[in-house]
Formats: sequence, C-alpha cells, structure tokens
Amino acid sequence: MSYASNAGTRIHYQTEGTGPPLILHHGLTQTLEDWRDFGYTAALRPHFRLILIDARGHGASDKPHDEQSYALPLRVADITAVLDAEAIDQAAFWGYSMGGFIGFGMAKFAPNRLTALVIGGAAYDRIRTPMRTLLRATIPLGTAAIVAAFEPLTGPMPPTYATRLAANDFEAIAAMSFDEPGIHPILPTLKIPICLYCGTTDPVFPHTQTAATEIPNARFIPLEGASHMEAFYHSETILPGVMAFLNDMQKAKH
Repeated sequence: MSYASNAGTRIHYQTEGTGPPLILHHGLTQTLEDWRDFGYTAALRPHFRLILIDARGHGASDKPHDEQSYALPLRVADITAVLDAEAIDQAAFWGYSMGGFIGFGMAKFAPNRLTALVIGGAAYDRIRTPMRTLLRATIPLGTAAIVAAFEPLTGPMPPTYATRLAANDFEAIAAMSFDEPGIHPILPTLKIPICLYCGTTDPVFPHTQTAATEIPNARFIPLEGASHMEAFYHSETILPGVMAFLNDMQKAKH
C-alpha cells in the first residue's frame, strides 16, 4: 500500500498503467476499488498512468470524525500530497460526485497542478445536511438499516457496491456531510480544459448544466435517462466521451 501524508492525515493511493498521469477520485461512501469494479481502470490503464485515491474518511485512508477535517482546502491538499509523493507536477483529474466537487476545489485552490478536469455527477457546491440527518437517525440502528436507507438514493446496488457501502465508517461519513459553498463565482474565469457529464435524471443535472454554460469552452455530456449512480455504474456509456476529451486535450498539448 502507498500513502501520502497531509498534516498527519494518511491518504491511501494506488497507481497502475502507463502514460500521462490521471487521478481517479471516487464519490461519497465509495473507494478507489469502485473504479476497478465498474470497468474504468481496464479501459484507461493502457493509455494513462492512473493514480487512484481513497478520499479521507474512506477506504484505507485515515477517517477523522470531526467536521473541520473535511474542509475543501484540506481535501485538495490531500490530492497535492499524493502528487508530491509521486513526484508529479501536473495531472489530469477525474472525479465523480463528491470527487467531482473536490475537482472543482482543485480548480480553485490548486489549478497549477492540473492539466485537465473531468467532473461527473457533481455540483459546484455541496448540500449535505440531509445526508447527515439520515445518518444520525440510522447509525444507532446498525449497518443494515443504513444500507437500506441508502437504497432509495442509489437505486438497486450491485453486490460489490453494497458490500463496500456496509464497510464504511459512518461516523466519518456523517462528519463530512455538511453544506459547503463551492466555486460558482470563479466558473467564468477557469482556463483549465474541463469536461462535465451527468445523468439527466440526477438531481444535480441542472447545476452541472449551469456550470458547463458558465465555464469557457467546457465540454458537456448529458447521459439521457441515467440516475446519479447509473452514470457511474455503466462506465461503457461515459468512457467513450471522456476518453475522446482526454485524447483531444493530449493532442492540443503537442
């Protein structure tokens, strides 16, 4: 296992593949293994040096239980700590859901470390108080009750995802579930190549669409009829568009 340290918090990451560096950052309650389970790494590793990160509070990374440990600048610093540990000056970043929000944070707090951004199923701010309320009500009832409460939000869960969801430290998930302003005011100033995508039935679809209209030269890929998690589970629907964007970005550099 590889770890980077950000002010004493250990961030677990793994690398595979060859080519230009590409960070993959999962969503809330997921881990880096979800990128493997749903076919992303198999498609990407022949073309990119993949850097898969377990977000703080998830997977094999440290899991603090205080809200202050999950402020957006700290989460961005987790990513730059991993890049520093791998001696990488700049990388493309692909984040889904919570990972996409952290991608917006990278654009605000560490744009010099990015070559491109891919943001899926994410708004430029985060409204998470309802999630915290749900967790505070269900944590005393046990893991099975928490997983049952998540299913209306995620839809039918593939078995690997359900197992990984149940393994979470839900006190840490509750601690990070707070409302947080994002980067809306700076969207028109962003110069980084950005691709955004979202399922059209995802509640954050209007926010993603708005971001795509306000970011200069952003590429937007709507996934017709897809829910929030369907836009992650079905990698075959999004990989062609995102890989075309990343390939175009690489060609523009040369």
